[in-house]
Amino acid sequence: MATRLTSYLDTAGPIAMAHRGASLLEPENTMAAFEAAVRLGYRYIETDVRLTRDGRLITFHDDRLDRVTNLKGVIARMDWLEIRKARVLGREPIPEFAELLRSWPDLRFNIDPKSDAAVGPLIQLLKDMNAEERVCIGSFSTSRLREIHNASKGNICLAMGPLEVAKLRFASRIPGPGFFASRLHAACVQVPPSYRGIRVIDQAFVSKAHERGLRVHAWTINERTEIERLLDLGVDGIMSDDAVLLKSIFMERNHWPE
Repeated sequence: MATRLTSYLDTAGPIAMAHRGASLLEPENTMAAFEAAVRLGYRYIETDVRLTRDGRLITFHDDRLDRVTNLKGVIARMDWLEIRKARVLGREPIPEFAELLRSWPDLRFNIDPKSDAAVGPLIQLLKDMNAEERVCIGSFSTSRLREIHNASKGNICLAMGPLEVAKLRFASRIPGPGFFASRLHAACVQVPPSYRGIRVIDQAFVSKAHERGLRVHAWTINERTEIERLLDLGVDGIMSDDAVLLKSIFMERNHWPE
C-alpha cells in the first residue's frame, strides 16, 4: 500500500516541476536557474544532490565537474573550497542544497541523491531544517530509498524504485486487480514516458497507479505534444527543462496555481 500523502503532494491538480530549475533559461542546478523558475511562479523544483569529500551537500547532477563547468574533477574526491570556484557554463557557481532550503522556505523540492554517501547527510539536513514535509525523494537505487524510508519513519515522500516500477507496469497489463505491494511505501511513481523503446506511461499504467493510491509524475518532457498527451492520460505531475512551455500549457488548461 502507498504511504500517507505528505504535504508535498497536497496540491490539487497536476504539478508542474522545473527540472534542475528553469534549465533552458539559466545554467542547470544553479541559483540563477532556481530563481528563474521561482520568478515564473513555480512551486516545485527538481534537483540533484551530491556530497563533497569534506561532507558538504551540493546541487549537482554529474559525478564530475567536467561536463558543465570550467573545472575538472570527481565531486566525491574534492573539498567544497575547490568546488565553489567552479562555474557552471563558465558563469554560475554551484550552490549548497542548504542554501536552496533557506532561500525559498515555501518551495517544494523533488530530490535525487546521486550517491550512497549523500543519503545520510541529506536526511540529517532535512531534519535539521524541518524540511521533511516539503520534499520528495526519487532514486534509481532501491537501497537509498529504503534507507531514507527507515530513517525518516515514513515522514518523507518517496518515489518508487526501478524494481517496483517494473512490477507496477507488469500489473497494469494484467486484467483485474492482480497483486502488487509497495514495500517502500512510495507515494508516487516518477518515470519517463518510454524506456529503452518500451512504453511506460499509458492509460493502463496511470489507472493502475491511481488504483494503488500512487501519483504519476513524468520526466523529462520538453515537447508540447507529449506534455498534452500525458495530461490527457491524467498524470499528476510533469518535469520539464522548458519551464516557459510547461507553464504556458498548464495555464491554457487552467492547471497553473493562482
